[in-house]
Amino acid sequence: MSNNNGMQKNVILEKSTEFALEIISFTANLKKEKHFEISSQLFRSGTSIGANINESQNAESRKDFVHKLKIAAKEASETRYWLYLCTKSDSLISPKPDLLEQLETIE
Repeated sequence: MSNNNGMQKNVILEKSTEFALEIISFTANLKKEKHFEISSQLFRSGTSIGANINESQNAESRKDFVHKLKIAAKEASETRYWLYLCTKSDSLISPKPDLLEQLETIE
C-alpha cells in the first residue's frame, strides 16, 4: 500500500507514533495526579520506542539499523514494566487496556 507520495506505508512507524501520542496523553494524566517520577520515566521510554524506529529508517548500515531496532525493543520492554506498575499499584492511575495492546503490536 502506498501513501500520497508514492512511498510504501510503514505500519510499524505509524503504530509507534500513535503509541507515543497515547503515552503523552497518559503521562499528562499521571502528572495531574502528581506522579511526576513515574510519569517522566514512562514518557521517556514510551516515546523513545518510536524515536528509535524512526531513526532506524535513516540508518547508515544494516548493523546500525538492527542496533536502533534493538534499542527500540529495550525501550518497549521498559515501557511495559512501567505500565505494569501502573496497573498493579493502588495509588497510580491504570492505563487503558488498549495501551498495552498497542505496545504488543509494536513489539
